[in-house]
Amino acid sequence: MNRKIIYIECLLLLMLTGSLLWHRVAPFPAGSTDTGANKATSSDAPKYIKWVDFDVTSDAMKQALQLDMNSYQKEVHFDWIDLLAYLGAKYGGDFSKYRSQDMKDLAEKLQNGETLEALTKDMKYFSYYKEAYGAVLGGMVGLYEIQVPPSEVPASMLSESGDGETDENKENVWLTKYGLKAFSPIAKNYPYTDFDDFGTSRSYGYRRQHLGHDLMGQVGTPVIAVESGYVEAIGWNQYGGWRLGIRSFDKKRYYYYAHLRKNYPYHKSLKEGSIVKAGDVIGYLGRTGYSRTENTNNIDEPHLHFGLQLIFDESQKEGNNEIWVDCYELVKFLSMNRSETLKNQETKEYNRIYEMKDPAIPENAQ
Repeated sequence: MNRKIIYIECLLLLMLTGSLLWHRVAPFPAGSTDTGANKATSSDAPKYIKWVDFDVTSDAMKQALQLDMNSYQKEVHFDWIDLLAYLGAKYGGDFSKYRSQDMKDLAEKLQNGETLEALTKDMKYFSYYKEAYGAVLGGMVGLYEIQVPPSEVPASMLSESGDGETDENKENVWLTKYGLKAFSPIAKNYPYTDFDDFGTSRSYGYRRQHLGHDLMGQVGTPVIAVESGYVEAIGWNQYGGWRLGIRSFDKKRYYYYAHLRKNYPYHKSLKEGSIVKAGDVIGYLGRTGYSRTENTNNIDEPHLHFGLQLIFDESQKEGNNEIWVDCYELVKFLSMNRSETLKNQETKEYNRIYEMKDPAIPENAQ
């Protein structure tokens, strides 16, 4: 009798285990739209990416950018985000597997007439990586106009002006360019040190993960707008001290700059709603924060806390569903484009030397 009871119990346990395995959801990339979160609601409920693990290396971004720029206005133009998304799907998002030859092989296939659609038709998550990487990098490459010193102007473009003055004698010259139009968050000629600190522990207030990237530098170092956008948040926060939040015009990216300088944290032109251009001076590095008392230096080492939040749905802006990405490799990539600044001796304010016109800024923006 006892043996029969034990046998029945074992049989029931096996049936239960099999049922659980049968109903287990197949694995998918973190952040896939197929999270199952909306299945209990209407089929019309919005679906959007819930998580992004941005693991793309600086070397991969540089290679993709170079292929994009070199093929611009040619019959076959390589989109750098497409190239990275293809490798993301190939590697399962793990760029420790990155080989430059893989991207060269992809470019060669596209150059020889194969289509991206055909090459990715069996890549289940290519569309996910394209959207995810596009959210991170979407505003960083394109056409723009920028001032450059005469020494950087091609000789063929230098000409005599009507008043007898050559372009070589002018301070700056406007050029139309295609390429990287995003900037490092630290101004040119200012030293800083950093390491991959994303996800490390923080304990002030409560134990949590560090969801940004710290760049250690000198107090007063000009802080630069990485991408054009508008000021969404400005003022004091007990964790970030004097901080600044800039939203991209497509609303997918929220750039967070924190621990700015005591007494004079921001460029005086800024207020909530202000429009900023990529490369503008927006503030100054400091060590404010970790205090409920406004304008307090309570950070041991001066640094800029730089964060990048992705927003696929406005419900993700604040709360437990926020998506912050590791910016270490991104900042390394952006270091190739640093905005040069000059101090106004009368106002003591720093401003960029070379102005820029960014088509991403809406014409009606004030």
